[in-house]
Amino acid sequence: MAGFLVALRIIGLVPTIQFANGTTCCSSLDEIRVQLDIVDTQLLQLLSTRASYVREATRSKATVSDVNVPSRNEQVIQGAVDNAPSVHLPQIVAKTVYEGIINSSAILEECIVIQKAYAGNHQPV
Repeated sequence: MAGFLVALRIIGLVPTIQFANGTTCCSSLDEIRVQLDIVDTQLLQLLSTRASYVREATRSKATVSDVNVPSRNEQVIQGAVDNAPSVHLPQIVAKTVYEGIINSSAILEECIVIQKAYAGNHQPV
């Protein structure tokens, strides 16, 4: 029976947020949405901070070819996948989210590197 409950929890059919007294977090869909909105705001702030570091990294990158380093991308994605179970996150969620983060970060970096090149010699890289 315990294995069955674990399987239900993994696929999301059993509430996964439980307090020490055994109650679950939310009593209505509206309450859940409020909490999700709070988390989404926090995620946006963290993504903004990450984007600031991505911009900072472009100071060390002279050309567009310096932006995409597949081995580093895979290292970051695999690190997220490996760490996901420790925070009770399905690994497929971590993989998919981090692929999106890495892909969008590369686009941001490319835009910045091209803009720097254009500003420096008026010829896009």
